[in-house]
Amino acid sequence: MIRVCTVLDLPPGEAVRVVAHVPIAVFNADGELYAVDDTCTHQDASLADGWLEGCWVECPLHASSFDLRTGLPNGLPAKRPVRTYPVVVRDDVVYVDTAVQDVA
Repeated sequence: MIRVCTVLDLPPGEAVRVVAHVPIAVFNADGELYAVDDTCTHQDASLADGWLEGCWVECPLHASSFDLRTGLPNGLPAKRPVRTYPVVVRDDVVYVDTAVQDVA
């Protein structure tokens, strides 16, 4: 597991980029925590720099949006999903479990 930050350091509506085997973006979407590969599958852009709306993040380059729950894009130009990872909170610290990953 990778330590991300404390819960207080990731308020609702915010994201943080974590350096791991691949960059991972962790989002606080209205109190729910989600982790996905940080790089858009359409072009090399950080999803942590995108716009968060509900459980969707919009890529800052070409407006493809990804569902943080499944990793699936909602339309072009992205065609491939991003990997999702379980998020665990222990003692008010956020962790990402990189041993378990899912590609929808």
